[in-house]
Amino acid sequence: MVRIIGILAGLFFSIAALWALATGAYTVASQGYLKEKTAETEFHKRPRALHLASDGPFGHFDKQQVQRGYQVYKEDCSACHSLRHVAIHDLEQLGYTEAEVKAEAASWTVPGVDPNTGEATTRPGMPTDYFPSPYPNDIAARAANNNAVPPDLSLMAKARDEGPAYVHSLLAGYSEIPASLNQEFPDFETPPGLYFNPYFANLNLAMPPPLNTEGQVTYADGTKASIDQMATDVAAFLVWTAEPTLGKRNQTGWPVLGFLLFATILAYLAKKQVWASAKRRKV
Repeated sequence: MVRIIGILAGLFFSIAALWALATGAYTVASQGYLKEKTAETEFHKRPRALHLASDGPFGHFDKQQVQRGYQVYKEDCSACHSLRHVAIHDLEQLGYTEAEVKAEAASWTVPGVDPNTGEATTRPGMPTDYFPSPYPNDIAARAANNNAVPPDLSLMAKARDEGPAYVHSLLAGYSEIPASLNQEFPDFETPPGLYFNPYFANLNLAMPPPLNTEGQVTYADGTKASIDQMATDVAAFLVWTAEPTLGKRNQTGWPVLGFLLFATILAYLAKKQVWASAKRRKV
């Protein structure tokens, strides 16, 4: 029996080692380390470190910060990006009262149907509605954004590697093409209608800088709305849209782990007590 367990354990670790080797090889290949050097591989930057209250196993949402992030989304990002997986009444989780949620819902215009004619129309939103898309379809979205469809932001914090840090760095990272890039790659250029951003994979991004002026948003709590602050706040908001139950899950998880640890110790002690008087049988 011991020999079989040893064989199975060895087999498990061998498979794990092979899996790690295959994953590492894929990462090296996909990240371009084996490819010819280009402007994209040499000057693309990893996201800058971002620290939010929601980080880590004890993470929780800073509701005031997430409310500020919602304000940035509403006043700026919603012109191009949707939140189709988030219902307006979910804002109650951020500390908004029922009356405030109703007022917020009414401030949005959502698609509707005329009850008399059956024709498509629009109406003020209700708490049960989901945040509306700014475009009726992808064709309209491409026409308004240099043939690029702005992605839905509901799950963006999970859809991108280092999601919150990526969002923050991208929004605050627009710049001019550095001289060192032009020196090393003279043929590199940013085509008309695109914008240079070293945190975007191919360096040229169709989205114009959405946060380009300090004080672009006037925060209700008086926080200074610098570009970095607005980018941080909207990143925190998108962490919430991607996983609104994160705080409750962390609060519940630790007591459950504590109970399981206690139950394991109790079961071990019970086993010792039950078999204490039993004598080992000689083979």
